[in-house]
Amino acid sequence: MKKADRIKRMKTPKNQEDFNGRLPRGQVLTEKFPILHEGDVPTYDLDNWDLKITGKVNKEVSLKYEDILNMPQIDITVDIHCVTRWSRFNNTFTGVRFRDFLKEIGVQPKSNYVMLKGDYDYTSNIELDDLMGDDILLAHSFEGKPLTDKHGWPLRLVVPHLYFWKSVKWLRGFEFIDENEPGFWEQNGFHLRGDPFKEERFSGEDLDIPEDEWEKKEFD
Repeated sequence: MKKADRIKRMKTPKNQEDFNGRLPRGQVLTEKFPILHEGDVPTYDLDNWDLKITGKVNKEVSLKYEDILNMPQIDITVDIHCVTRWSRFNNTFTGVRFRDFLKEIGVQPKSNYVMLKGDYDYTSNIELDDLMGDDILLAHSFEGKPLTDKHGWPLRLVVPHLYFWKSVKWLRGFEFIDENEPGFWEQNGFHLRGDPFKEERFSGEDLDIPEDEWEKKEFD
């Protein structure tokens, strides 16, 4: 049974404080950082690691990990929201702002749509506009320390204004594409965009999500 089908029958959280509009409707605030992902946790030899930018661009680029670390680094502190109904406030990530990353490598997109690629063969679609904000990061660290393996080391995307499945772990590529094609979860019932403040959880009919789904997962 698909995840979307499995969770639609479960109860949703009762109304609670929205923290002056900070907490999207249907979310539960937690200090935990639950670990959710599809498939196994990858292991890496960074000498063989690369990040590829391909597709509808002025040039295709392949980068090594040290190339990312040598780019201008910033810290961002953001709230994050998972489609399984947990939210966590004030998370500090360190890395390279995506729009600065494009400038550093001299890539000019020729399309408004991107397929995000992670290991192993994980994909998620996103519009280019959603990658160009101040707080969109190629992140290698969390709270001043390198990301743990289970949270996406050596590199993950952070897109805090969308549900966190768009913040792809174990990031390996950006493919610029002609159409807004669905990625892995989007092909399995999740919304194409995923704005938590609009509750864009799923495509098609509205689905209930369990209040305690995330509590059953491992967390840091």
